[in-house]
Amino acid sequence: MGSIQHNLLKHLSHLVRERDPFLGTAGHFFVKEYIYQELCQWGTVHRHTFKALKKVATSAHENLVLTLPGTQSLPPILIGAHFDGVPGSPGADDNASGVAVLLELARFFYRHPARYPIHLIGFDLEEYGCLGSQAYVQDLKSRQAKITTMMSLEMLGYIDPRPNTQSYPAGLKYFYPNTGNFIALLGNFRSIPTMLRMSRHFKQQGAPCEWLPIPMRGRWLPDTRRSDHSPFWDAGYSALMVTDTANMRNPHYHRASDKIETLNLDFLSAVFNGLMKTLQSF
Repeated sequence: MGSIQHNLLKHLSHLVRERDPFLGTAGHFFVKEYIYQELCQWGTVHRHTFKALKKVATSAHENLVLTLPGTQSLPPILIGAHFDGVPGSPGADDNASGVAVLLELARFFYRHPARYPIHLIGFDLEEYGCLGSQAYVQDLKSRQAKITTMMSLEMLGYIDPRPNTQSYPAGLKYFYPNTGNFIALLGNFRSIPTMLRMSRHFKQQGAPCEWLPIPMRGRWLPDTRRSDHSPFWDAGYSALMVTDTANMRNPHYHRASDKIETLNLDFLSAVFNGLMKTLQSF
């Protein structure tokens, strides 16, 4: 097992547990603090506090943000992954896989700075309607902050190499493979150059890749909006989702069976390497 795969597995062993922010509070707190401590090795981590309505009460929550400087003063690239989960599921693919890759990107780009600054963000309350990323985007807009692009890491580690294991929203099955062994990129039109770049690097690292430009902020294809990139689409930023397509492929989605053993660590490592090479190429 290579060092990257070993590190990803180590992160997964800490992250994979029930972590609903309201019904699994102990696991949620443990995971958030694990992410915080891991990111703190590479710089100052900002706790971006926001409030969310829970029934009739208002509760405070946090996104975790690590800013890694680039070698040039350019608008940053934002990379996000949500760390909350749903009740009853340990969430190995959803979304411990995305968070594990996020943590390893932090390690790598602290040691090997990219040309662009990189902001790595652990988002909370994605499962409750992308509330953490909505709050973060509102803060960006209030500061009139510019970014180069945003990448949402949303379920990265499940594949099934058998035929007829991949499904799609209506109509797309005629244009894409029926085998669930690829990483998918779903982005708005502003992100097309980034998706082309990413697709090339994923394939070079051994991860088959398919990509789809989404018009109208995904309003015609609601399934394409189901992660933290969608508030960035709504705000007019370049943004995309990197995903194994969730329930369109993974039978363990939001179930108690979403465990580490169901993930393909070779594929997850290839996804990490593809992201790393993409970010180095900017």
